[in-house]
Amino acid sequence: MRPRLFPNPASRLKGYFSRRMLTLLALGFASGLPAPLVFSNLSLWLRAEGVSRTDIGLFALAATPYAINFLWAPLIDRLRLPWLTDALGQRRAWILLSQLLLMPAILWMALTSPADHLFMMAVATLMVTTVSATQDIGVDAYRIDVLEADQLATGSSVAIWGWHLGGTVIGGAGGLYLAHAFGWSVAYQVLALAVLIGIVATLLGPRPAVRVTAAISDEEARTRARFAQTMPPRRAAVMAWLHNAVIAPFAEFARRDAWVLILAFIFLFKFGDAMLGRMSGVFYQELGFELDEIADVAKLYGFAANMLGVMAGGLLAHRLGFLRALFVAGLLAAATNLTYSALAMVGQERWMLMIAVISDNFTGGLVTVAFVAYISSLCNVAYTATQYSLLSSLGNLSRIWLSASSGYLVDRLDGDWALFFIITAALALIGLPLLWLLIRRFPLPADAAQPGAVSPRP
Repeated sequence: MRPRLFPNPASRLKGYFSRRMLTLLALGFASGLPAPLVFSNLSLWLRAEGVSRTDIGLFALAATPYAINFLWAPLIDRLRLPWLTDALGQRRAWILLSQLLLMPAILWMALTSPADHLFMMAVATLMVTTVSATQDIGVDAYRIDVLEADQLATGSSVAIWGWHLGGTVIGGAGGLYLAHAFGWSVAYQVLALAVLIGIVATLLGPRPAVRVTAAISDEEARTRARFAQTMPPRRAAVMAWLHNAVIAPFAEFARRDAWVLILAFIFLFKFGDAMLGRMSGVFYQELGFELDEIADVAKLYGFAANMLGVMAGGLLAHRLGFLRALFVAGLLAAATNLTYSALAMVGQERWMLMIAVISDNFTGGLVTVAFVAYISSLCNVAYTATQYSLLSSLGNLSRIWLSASSGYLVDRLDGDWALFFIITAALALIGLPLLWLLIRRFPLPADAAQPGAVSPRP
């Protein structure tokens, strides 16, 4: 008898309900909330103000901090904040500081008119993305630190649920409903207050244990001793701190097998999805859908489908292992991009919009859980913030920089949305050959430990 793909799902669901997981849910909410404010909803606001599609695409560059936050991630790993670190711990101290800066940054966007001050809107957007990217470093590191290795898939699912609750339901659909009723400025002002939910979760969350291996501790001690032999004490202490905070995390990762292949895969994997996501709101609007229709289908129905996909993704990763689950989910996600081409050909039909959005969001949930769990499993607990932000930044780099050309591509295609989405489906397949090579040649030890996972051939 063949084993079931999802053995005893009821027993697996029990792991989703605990104080630790509820904290991750709320912190996921805090991470997701700013996303629509600088991506999909902002695109709709800019288009309503008469901003060109090319300029809307270029606004993706304001989200560059999400792609380069690994540059200041060592600070979140090592720099102690006065009073806050002692009171809350290293991770929660930085999360709280970011949240206290995020609220006024969103208010700045709310009080800026894109039609009259487009540059100032870009600066305000950059402020939000910088603070939000800093918050993400702390939240991701906290999630990895507070979880055991066998909880990564479950914890990733919960964090993603929270992200979509904040980003898709409240920030996304809620923002559209508010904008439809009261205007964009009021919508952003209200959503700035929702940051308080993340602040409460940060203050009440459990403090993770510090788990640094003896090997890492010994290596850092040798580094301090080496600098102490050649420099005055104060300078030696500073240089040793900089080395252990900035250089050591990257050096440790670069000593691993296939590290270049891993980075290339992470960079390319979600390229097609990024191109689709950047212009989807504009696409809906140009088809003739109203803001409340977009909120109903693209946000709420899409959210429900995504949550089912997230749950299925956690079970799939548990059953097949992170890499094989990624491959299956990646194939399905590329195929569902074609439903948007069908929508472009059918036109303003709500039923086709529902098919496209629901299928895309379901496979997106599958992909995201396996992807987040995979890069989480690659992190050394001594350098969680730095290594995770490096890996996630690479994924964001293609989503932000390469997707900046999405509006230009649509213009070059003379608004041929059907062809545009066919191209995004092809782009979504680019990373899969690299993933297959990782599965065959460099499987994860954690994958081999998954129940029912198939061992790779020699």
